[in-house]
Amino acid sequence: MVNFNDSKITVENLNFYYGKVQALFDINMKISEKKVTALIGPSGCGKSTFLRMFNRMNDIIDGTHHTGSVLIDNRDIYKDGIDIVALRKKVGMVFQKSNPFPKSVFDNAAYGPRIHGVKDKANLYEIVEKSLKDAAIWNEVKDRLDENAMGLSGGQQQRLCIARALAVEPEILLMDEPASALDPKSTARIEDLIGTLKQKYTIIIVTHNMQQASRVSDYTAFFYEGKLIEYDYTDKIFRNPEIKQTEDYITGRFG
Repeated sequence: MVNFNDSKITVENLNFYYGKVQALFDINMKISEKKVTALIGPSGCGKSTFLRMFNRMNDIIDGTHHTGSVLIDNRDIYKDGIDIVALRKKVGMVFQKSNPFPKSVFDNAAYGPRIHGVKDKANLYEIVEKSLKDAAIWNEVKDRLDENAMGLSGGQQQRLCIARALAVEPEILLMDEPASALDPKSTARIEDLIGTLKQKYTIIIVTHNMQQASRVSDYTAFFYEGKLIEYDYTDKIFRNPEIKQTEDYITGRFG
């Protein structure tokens, strides 16, 4: 098990419930700053639920509750007085299905900054250009900023959604199977992008794709039935896991 001195996120004794149904069981985990952490495991094992703990997206589901704590920069994000808007600015999210707004490319990338009060046109353009460059899509859309984003390809739409998340300058980026709906070429571009983004951001990615996890992540956490089974350096998880259940999943014996 890895031992972090540079943890950005600390999860302690976390249990999570949908009503009376428990979805996460006693999770303890530290997530390193400016690294990629992959969450793997079969469908329904709790990895997406766990991912959504970090920006409190589970709050919008009626009847959910948790015990334990989730600390970002040593501050429990579930304590009273936490500004949820500020939290979600700090912790951006990219979803499984690209979800651009039916607006122009520019307005998609500018959406977050506008919400947070940026009105100056020159400043806004500078932010949009930077976020599109950081998402490795600027060269493809710089002459199409006024066009409807729905006209972009699937891979371009997903990179635009990444740009939209980056435009508010988060510190953490959550990615819930960001390439699962994309073709191999677009998937490769997203994976390359993740490798670049980790220089600036702490990234947590949920993926069903074992090869993708091994390619893009520094650390891998294997979940099964709501429990964290094993968490270690990605190379160790894939080459020499300590727990047989992890090995069985990675080698395709179940899942």
